[in-house]
Amino acid sequence: MSDFIWDKSSLNKAIHTLESCLCVGLDADLLKMPYFVEKSPAGMLFFNKEIIDHTFPYAVSYKLNAAFYEVLGCEGWKVMAETISYIKSKHRFVILDAKRGDIGNTADKYAHSAFEILEADGVTVAPYMGKDSVTPFLSHKNKWAILLALTSNPGANDFQLQKLANGKFLYEEVIHQAIQWGNPDQLMFVTGATRPDYLVSIRKLIPDYFLLIPGIGAQGGDLTSVMKAALTIEGDILINASRSIIYASSDADFGLASAEAAKLIQVEMAQFIEKI
Repeated sequence: MSDFIWDKSSLNKAIHTLESCLCVGLDADLLKMPYFVEKSPAGMLFFNKEIIDHTFPYAVSYKLNAAFYEVLGCEGWKVMAETISYIKSKHRFVILDAKRGDIGNTADKYAHSAFEILEADGVTVAPYMGKDSVTPFLSHKNKWAILLALTSNPGANDFQLQKLANGKFLYEEVIHQAIQWGNPDQLMFVTGATRPDYLVSIRKLIPDYFLLIPGIGAQGGDLTSVMKAALTIEGDILINASRSIIYASSDADFGLASAEAAKLIQVEMAQFIEKI
């Protein structure tokens, strides 16, 4: 695997070099892959590699949602590991979207699994059990904890947008506390593209932290609104698109179709990003 170190500077350099902050979500589903692809772990790995080969000129990062691999048992775990290894051979930032959220020894094992066994560069973490559920992920050098802050799903209203006694939204308090635990080279925040007005206030709250922004494409988020609200001079954002890219076609041209879908997004992003 690549031993490239992804700190804030190198990730932003990649964004400006590619004129892209695109993160492709590899949420491979056996039931949705093209009809001619074998419905097996081997077929999933083939599908992933085809998507990666065709989209990496336009993508800075790839995100694997662990559920789509873990559902296949130990063979799915192998596909996840091999996919991560393949992405790293292309020198792209790898996110394991596992939304871990436990404490103590358990969190430590989850972090070790994500960073030392799978060798992901970042892992999503649910911070609602507090500091001791997050710090084990921050103890790994040159790795990223990606905290859920304000997500794009409707259920975010249930807790994240509840007002506290101090007048803050719960998600704002989470961010305020979390930036006491980690620095901008090891901590980023998940903020949904379907809530662009909140992105403006989040960026003011954390002007120099990376944001991982899902929700464009199939979920309906507007790319231009997100870029205007969250992009900094340095970059500091990764915008995830999954289904709109990986399932752009169900025919033999699915790889080429994924490239076209990724390129369309990258071209729009390039209007806002200064090339170096």
